[in-house]
Amino acid sequence: MNDRYDAGEAGYGAGPYELVGYDEYGQPMYRQVPAQQAPQAQQATYDPYAQQQGYGYDPYATGQPPPVPPSYATGQPPPVPPSYDTGRRPPAYDGYGTQAPYDPYGTGPQHPVGHDPYGQTATSGQQPRVTGQTAHIPQQAGPAQDPHAPARPAEPRDDGERDYHTEQFAFVEEPDGDSEDVIDWLKFTENRTERREEARRRARSRIIALLVVLALVAVGGVGYLWYAGKLPGLTSSGSKPGAATPVSAQKRDVIVVHLHNTGKGGTSTALLVDNTTTKQGSTVLLPNSLALSDDDGSTTTLAKSVDDDGASGTRDQLDTVLGTNIQGTWRLDTPYLQNLVDLVGNIDVDTNTDVPDPDAKKKGSEPIVHKGSAQTLSGKMAVAYATYRAAGEAQNAQLERFGQVMQGVLRKLSSDPSSATTTVQTLAQILDPPLTDKDLGTFLARLADLAKTGDYKTALLPVQADGTLSAKTSDSVVKDILGGTAKSPDAGSAVRVSVQNATGVKDDTEKARVVLLNGGFTFLEGGSASGAQAASKVVYSDAAHKSDAAEVAKTLGLPAGSVAKGTVTSGADVSVVLGQDYKPAVS
Repeated sequence: MNDRYDAGEAGYGAGPYELVGYDEYGQPMYRQVPAQQAPQAQQATYDPYAQQQGYGYDPYATGQPPPVPPSYATGQPPPVPPSYDTGRRPPAYDGYGTQAPYDPYGTGPQHPVGHDPYGQTATSGQQPRVTGQTAHIPQQAGPAQDPHAPARPAEPRDDGERDYHTEQFAFVEEPDGDSEDVIDWLKFTENRTERREEARRRARSRIIALLVVLALVAVGGVGYLWYAGKLPGLTSSGSKPGAATPVSAQKRDVIVVHLHNTGKGGTSTALLVDNTTTKQGSTVLLPNSLALSDDDGSTTTLAKSVDDDGASGTRDQLDTVLGTNIQGTWRLDTPYLQNLVDLVGNIDVDTNTDVPDPDAKKKGSEPIVHKGSAQTLSGKMAVAYATYRAAGEAQNAQLERFGQVMQGVLRKLSSDPSSATTTVQTLAQILDPPLTDKDLGTFLARLADLAKTGDYKTALLPVQADGTLSAKTSDSVVKDILGGTAKSPDAGSAVRVSVQNATGVKDDTEKARVVLLNGGFTFLEGGSASGAQAASKVVYSDAAHKSDAAEVAKTLGLPAGSVAKGTVTSGADVSVVLGQDYKPAVS
């Protein structure tokens, strides 16, 4: 706002104006100079000290008291400019030109009009009434007011000041910009609190749902273990699934395996048993000395039956002796066993002896298999271990090593029927009917699953010196594992005669067999001697069989002096060695 004001430009009439003071807002007030004072006002248009003193005249120039503003002389209140809230109040100045402290409500001390900045009042006594036009202070246009509303005049007070009423002032409520911020903050905190509560509720719901799921899983797991008979503390040999079912009524799948040693000769036989009722897998090792009876009533051994009668004949004989039902025969030559171990990725076996390398050219070479626990065997090593039999060692020792290798293969074989079938097909074997690749693969997959869970065992069939089975010693295997009854050839029905050919003529063995069978004896193949012998021998070990030995000599046409007491072969009552003095009765 300018300190000088040109009333002519404002449209309030011509003529000069002079500064008469400041109002309570600290803004300058003007009045029109009377006509007789116009020359003086024009001469002193600008006084550099006028603004500092707050007056538009020089008090020392004429020695006259300063004129009183008409607005106060007439007793009427000065015009109140409309007030609008434009933010911060403009600064107020005192009579010395010094800025006064800011008072937002205008309640601080104000200098009355005509106040002498030097501490003296402008006039003393009654001020003369001056007729003139009071200058209008230009202000910003405010809101429209009701022109018909009467204004209450200011009432004088005891101290000479006028008392103004509230309706004479325009009060503008200052909007507080922070109020909306406070509201927004309250809304934000309220929303954040609600979100936190909602997050807590969701977390509680998720925890409850998780606990329910875990409880269901735990109950289901315990129920499955109880049903499968694997619950710790409650599992026993009599509590397995199907244990209450009679042994003879339990369902079993059985396959016989013949391992043929293509390098050194000989066979090893085992039964693979899957008891689907009790969920138990087993390998039953069959000694080669096991006595079998063929269709014509003759007695033979397992080893000879495998070589002579083939897969079908041997399977039928085993069914007769063991009282079981074998579904198929798996001929496993040693090269195929080596490939099978390599396909499953080697096996781990607790070996019980060092096995020399069969391809080593010097004695004392590093063994191919070392004795120890959890020995990893490749295909070649597994074959060497499964077929190894030390000098003077019983055949059962080698048979047990074969059983270890078979169980190690099952532990590494896939439990998935399709994958196990693929492994069998990869071997490219020609299986004996009615066994097929799919049947063998599915069967081995079930055994592999049992071997991985520990429900698998290996047992050796106990056989007596004569190759027969006793009811007492064979019940643990024949009855419990195979579910059958031992039916060894009846020892009292016929005398078992073992015949070894030392004549040098191969056909003499067959001629002697025919003669003995016709005489009511049981024929046992004794093989051929390493060299020819001149005299024949008929030997018995038990005095009870002395007369039987004499009858055998007579039946074969041998002299009575050929009968003697001695050692007989396993499974035979009488042993015969045919010499060059033997003359076959059948041409």
